[in-house]
Amino acid sequence: MSKKEVLLTYEGLKKLEEELEFLKGERRKEIAERIKQALAFGDISENSEYDEAKNEQAQNESRIMQLEAMLKNATIIDEDEVDTKVVNLGAKVKIRDIKTKEEFDYQIVGSTEADPASSRISNESPVGSALLGHKVGDTIDVEVPGGKIRYKIVNIYK
Repeated sequence: MSKKEVLLTYEGLKKLEEELEFLKGERRKEIAERIKQALAFGDISENSEYDEAKNEQAQNESRIMQLEAMLKNATIIDEDEVDTKVVNLGAKVKIRDIKTKEEFDYQIVGSTEADPASSRISNESPVGSALLGHKVGDTIDVEVPGGKIRYKIVNIYK
């Protein structure tokens, strides 16, 4: 597995740690109990409950390894030290679509934490990467599948 740097806010770090704790504790116990129950049915060669539980166990262990690697390579974005003069990681940005005048608020986060439904976009996304390094008042062009969209940066805040 590559040692790619994982950029996280404190909130993102906490979520990953909580997920890891759940998977290592409660989830492992649930799966172990399901395996135990499936073994009680007898012959495991044609036991779909056993096969399903073992597959779940493998997926759980894989996710645990993935989370541990991510946390090991995590770099924390200190939101208190975010510069609001230019758009950078951790910053919150209000942008306006030049054509429709519609406004959007986003927080620029690492790809691990990206959740567009919660207005958290990745620094690697088309909009996120186009915003980086720009100031309030700047106009940016973003290539999207439907063409090009122009946004104006209205505000940068924490």
